[in-house]
Amino acid sequence: MLMGHSAAPVPCRLVAAAYRDEQEAADKVTRLGPGVDACLFASPVPFELARRAGVLTMPATHVQLGGAALVAAIARAALDDRIDPRRVSIDVVGRSEIDEAYVDLNLPSSEVHSREDTGSVNTIASFHERLVRQGSTTGALTCVQGVADRLSAAGVPAVSIRPTAAAVRTALHTAALLGTRHRLEESQLTVVLVEVPTLREPIRRTSPRFWRDELRLSLHRLLVQEANRINASVWPIDDHGYLVVGTKGSISAATDGFRMLPFAARIRDELGLAVEVGIGMGRTAHEAETHARGALARTQGGKQAQGFAVDREGRALVPPPRTPPHPAVPLKPKGIEVLTRLAAKLEGGDTVVDAESAGRMLSVTPRTARRLLRTLVDEGLAWPLPPNRTPQPGRPRQLYRLIVEKLNR
Repeated sequence: MLMGHSAAPVPCRLVAAAYRDEQEAADKVTRLGPGVDACLFASPVPFELARRAGVLTMPATHVQLGGAALVAAIARAALDDRIDPRRVSIDVVGRSEIDEAYVDLNLPSSEVHSREDTGSVNTIASFHERLVRQGSTTGALTCVQGVADRLSAAGVPAVSIRPTAAAVRTALHTAALLGTRHRLEESQLTVVLVEVPTLREPIRRTSPRFWRDELRLSLHRLLVQEANRINASVWPIDDHGYLVVGTKGSISAATDGFRMLPFAARIRDELGLAVEVGIGMGRTAHEAETHARGALARTQGGKQAQGFAVDREGRALVPPPRTPPHPAVPLKPKGIEVLTRLAAKLEGGDTVVDAESAGRMLSVTPRTARRLLRTLVDEGLAWPLPPNRTPQPGRPRQLYRLIVEKLNR
């Protein structure tokens, strides 16, 4: 930490995340969360543990323990009368790095045993202890301090492989560059195009316009709320589409790393609408919007397996989650029967009802009518509209738009 303030190539703030055991590394990364732009681990061991835990959502690197650090450890082992550096066991460091270090020292490595895979302290310590008991080695060189402590307590000669000052400076330099690039990537301009197929359909003469206007207003209000949450902006671009402008970092957070459509779940739950979404990135607003339109066309076509997000090079960013296609659900006779009875009693082409008016038409209680209207929504025969708020006390009326067009199919 003290070395980092003078070694980093760009101005940066170092955040310490100390732990007693390397197994805690993943938890430390999770606690830091998006508060850091890059992670620098003290050795390959905590880096690998965090990577396997799947918590590295930002660029990460580690201090190298091969090269000069390994040569220094071999030199310290040669000074220990109990250890023959030509007959030792070494953990974590790759075999190629071990052979290279021994060649530099003009020492044979044929009797040097290595274990590259990381594991628990007990597993690695057992690897060294077994070789010493068998007489295959005279001591251990370990990258894990807990292993060194356990071996020493068991009477096994052990030398810790510690990073050199030069290795620490190099790792700090790499981490600072990774963090700078990550921050630039996260601030990259990103455009999201949201289209509503329902609003794109032509208006029938028997369908009133006000329910469409109500839907557009409610949808715009919902998108503004979502955009404010991720520091983005929203503009309507036509009668059935909206444009959301943000950064790659903000949109990524709203889509779980571009694995799920933004805003779609809330729009479906609150307005009962399906949406089509395309996300594009670029060096300019025009380029980002062009890529977003390409991604939207791919989503609408449904012919390709690429993702709904396109990077600034025009490549699909993340494949969409593979889900089996939903089989067509046949319309239930009960839903069709209820819709037919309601359509026969509608007056003036008005297809919007509430529980009270539907109950009068069907000669049932409002409670039963409310349940039947929800059934129509589940079967795709009605759309829930925003509640009709009135100054009177009590729960606002929930309106439903009956899709009588489906009776003609």
